[in-house]
Amino acid sequence: MKEVRWGFIGCGEVTEVKSGPAFSEIEGSSVVAVMSRTADKARSYAERHHIPKWYTDAQALIDDPQVNAVYIATPPSSHAAYAIMSMRAGKPVYIEKPLAASYEDCARINHVSQETHQPCFVAYYRRYLPYFQKIKELIDQQRIGRVQNIHIRLATPPHKEDFLDEAHQPWRIKENIAGGGYFYDLAPHQFDLLQDIFGVITHATGYSSNRGGLYKAEDTIGACFMFDNGIVGSGSWSFAAQEAAQEDRIELIGDKGLICFSVFQNEPIRLHLSKGVEEFDIKHPLHVQAPIIRAVVETLQGKRDTQCTALSATPTNWVLDKILGKI
Repeated sequence: MKEVRWGFIGCGEVTEVKSGPAFSEIEGSSVVAVMSRTADKARSYAERHHIPKWYTDAQALIDDPQVNAVYIATPPSSHAAYAIMSMRAGKPVYIEKPLAASYEDCARINHVSQETHQPCFVAYYRRYLPYFQKIKELIDQQRIGRVQNIHIRLATPPHKEDFLDEAHQPWRIKENIAGGGYFYDLAPHQFDLLQDIFGVITHATGYSSNRGGLYKAEDTIGACFMFDNGIVGSGSWSFAAQEAAQEDRIELIGDKGLICFSVFQNEPIRLHLSKGVEEFDIKHPLHVQAPIIRAVVETLQGKRDTQCTALSATPTNWVLDKILGKI
């Protein structure tokens, strides 16, 4: 595929800065169509981003002969349907994370990808950011020796939209749309990063509850997990915390030191050794998905290979579903 001509299914907030502009900044890649169920939204997005076509029907966009690759930027509950429709039409897909709203839907996507021989990529873009690649480099260089244990801590106060009535609350806290609450929206980035560095998690268990009472989905989670190589970890997530309790921290504990970093706040990486602390302040690019989108485009063009596929993303959904007791 020399020229990759993208059609967007969904044009929400993530496509405005994080991802959308990057598709047109790569040689041999352009956006030729966009779809939203709301005509005004699709038209506005197309006009503002100079995209020639817009649709209100996903099948019409997929059937457009000018579109030869599809970016799915909708809530997770529709990922599987749109991905399967696209791949059966002979078009590769790039899907926002998590891959789907359940491990079962991930399996369906993988089956169709293999059946149709159409690649399916997932937007776990943090794998490709220099900040997180530095962490992987420190581990590979054994700066903290052999990793023994991992701790995840994430605590945030409720969003103002969480206090609205159920009909007006964000889709991210509706299990039938998102797969769960904010845990299902944010924890995938954490688990994907850790599995990219340390390998597949083979055991996971957890407890979840709703402590804030603002919505039906879980807002408080505790979990334990173990990687195939024997590293064990634990995590706690609170999405109804007081502002003073806010925290975004992962600790990698080795037999020679400690690495601390954030996943969402872009705080400096801290390497704790017996001789002191080293800091690495590495900022993210404006379009944070640009590095992974470049990798996907160049893979479709036959210039390189990227491992951020549906198959590699599926273990993260398995972990989420195990922790929440869905499987």
